[in-house]
Formats: sequence, C-alpha cells, structure tokens
Amino acid sequence: MTSTIVLNNGIEMPAIGLGVFQTSPDETVDAVTAALELGYRHIDTAAGYGNEREVGQALRQSGLDRHEVFIETKVWITDYGLEATQHAFDKSAGKLGLEVIDLLLLHQPFPTQFDRTIQAYKGLEQLLADGKVRAIGVSNFAPEHLEQLLAETDVIPAVNQIELHPYYTQPDVQRADAEHGIITQAWSPIGGITFYPGWGEGRTNVMQDQTIAAIANTHRKSPAQIMLRWHLQQGRSAIPKSVQPHRTKENYDIFDFELSAQDVASIDRLDQGIRRGPEPASLTLETAGFEIPEA
Repeated sequence: MTSTIVLNNGIEMPAIGLGVFQTSPDETVDAVTAALELGYRHIDTAAGYGNEREVGQALRQSGLDRHEVFIETKVWITDYGLEATQHAFDKSAGKLGLEVIDLLLLHQPFPTQFDRTIQAYKGLEQLLADGKVRAIGVSNFAPEHLEQLLAETDVIPAVNQIELHPYYTQPDVQRADAEHGIITQAWSPIGGITFYPGWGEGRTNVMQDQTIAAIANTHRKSPAQIMLRWHLQQGRSAIPKSVQPHRTKENYDIFDFELSAQDVASIDRLDQGIRRGPEPASLTLETAGFEIPEA
C-alpha cells in the first residue's frame, strides 16, 4: 500500500508515481502495465511527451477501477491561453480516454510571455470549477513565477513539479512552495538527468555518489531507493521513470525502512546548486513551440 500526500484542496495523491518522460510510445504500454501490476497507483505524463494515448491504453487494459489510479499530465506552452488551455484538456483527456484528469499542470512558466502563462492558469481554474480536473498546478516554476501567478489568479497550485535530486535541491523553490501549501514534486528524483543518454555526458552521476552508496549499504537498499526515501521523508512527491520492470519494482520498495536524521542531512549537503535540465527562462516559441496534435 503506497503512502499518500494530501493536496491543499483535500485530494489524496500517491506520493510515488511512475514517470514516462522520454518513454517511447511503443514502450509506454508495457512500462505502465508493469507499474500498475506492481502496485503503483500514480502515473505522470504530459502532452509534450507524446505518449498520453499509450498511458490511457495501459490503464484500460489493467482492469483497475478508474478511481484507483491517479493520472497527472501537463499542458505545453503552445496551448497556453484561456480557451487554448481548456482545449488542451480536451486533447489530453481524449488521448488518455478519461472524462476527468486528476492533476493538470502547466508544463513550464513562460517568462517572456507571462501574460499567456496567467491566461493558461485561468484556463486551469475554469477546468477545476467545471469538475473536469480534480487538482491543478504548475511545473518548473521559480519563486518569482509563483509570486506573479498568485498575484493574478485565485486558486493556489496544488503541486509544483521541479527538477530535484541530491545534486540539485532548489531550496528556494521548496521554501516558496511550502509557504503557500504547495506540494513539491520531484522530476528526475534519482538524478537520472545526471546520466540519461543525451543529457548526462560529462556530468557527475549521482547514482555513483559515495555518500549515498554508504547510506544504501547501511540500510541494504539501492542508491535509488535511498534517494526516493529521502524525498518522501521530507514530504515531497517523486515520479521516478523506468522501462525495466525490476527497476520499477525496486523504486516502489521503499516503505519498509527509514532514513535517520543524519542520513537525510548528509544527502541534503550534496546539493551542488547546478541545474541539469532546461532553463525555464530561456524558453521561447521559436525554440520549443512544437504543436500538440489533436486527440
């Protein structure tokens, strides 16, 4: 039985989910099916990942009641705007085969056109009021983005999904989230972005960190399990990605041990303050303005 986190509107969300970023459509059905069979009840996807349809297929094939699985997806920047974002829901819901999406996020702030970000979020607020989504939130928002958003909208985001692993902990974002009752959700929670093919060349692999290895040895767990437990004990949600069933199983087997306060502090000290993922402030329609297909 997975532990859950209560969002600021009272909705319960499983703390650990399966992420499908960079999971090809032909791998997604098997990856999600394996996760659901292992007990996962939270799947994170995005319109921009190109695999929402396959997530929906796996969910239908699982035989699980719809209300047993928490589905989270994201709106890409090309669909930002009051009406455009409401239509983005239609596209995602159509591909997922769902009438209601549990959590819908804005995938990025759009700093150079923040008025579009505001209108997009107002679109999310309308979807929430209409009962089409159960919770709304944001992704990759810095404190200044949150402040701008909160000043011009009514519903406080339930979640802010950000790059967060032992080598990049974003304490300023975590503080801002906590001040507003926003759950911080970690993407790349086991530092995959430090070693993903195409992302990690020349980078220090957090999975090989000696401090984490020593803690893992003490608890007879893997480095990935130590990092995921570290997230959960600090109240964060985490969405590790894997297409290998044995890794997916390992990532879920984290509820039978507890890190000491010293363990947690040791991992906290590993922060290098260096972002490995894309810089949100550099996002433009010219560089990232791909269109999301209709359902």
